[in-house]
Amino acid sequence: MSKRNTHNALAFLLSFVLGTFIACKPSQGQKQPQGICGTVIFKSGNHMPGPGRPQPKGQPVAREVLIYELTQIGQTQTTDDGFYSKVNTRLIKKVQSDQDGQFCVDLAPGTYSVFVQEEKGLYANLFDSQNHIFPVTVEKNRQSTITFEITYQAVY
Repeated sequence: MSKRNTHNALAFLLSFVLGTFIACKPSQGQKQPQGICGTVIFKSGNHMPGPGRPQPKGQPVAREVLIYELTQIGQTQTTDDGFYSKVNTRLIKKVQSDQDGQFCVDLAPGTYSVFVQEEKGLYANLFDSQNHIFPVTVEKNRQSTITFEITYQAVY
């Protein structure tokens, strides 16, 4: 191959690589992904700590994940066994986690409450100091990452 052909080939390759990089780079007007991504984990059985006893990690599960407006306990109705039978705030979105428990949902900036659908009703087990149920804040152009642990069949 002559020097001229080698030079032309390198110039072509450099142009191709730079063109591909520029084409893949988001433009200034393009919105960055924002919302909530996470993993749904089901835990059951004995999770009591003990010497020489490793903590079980739980199993990733497919579940319907429901995103509501930020919700306090007083804005819900519960069943006798602790599930939510009614949430009196606006449902924003539903998404299904895959068999590995993974899900992502695009959301506007704000703070939301996250629930999963179980056979006996909606489930959530995390609260803040104002009794908001599983609060997650989404910031502009950012993904919030959560692990949602379903623990009603686990003993601690």
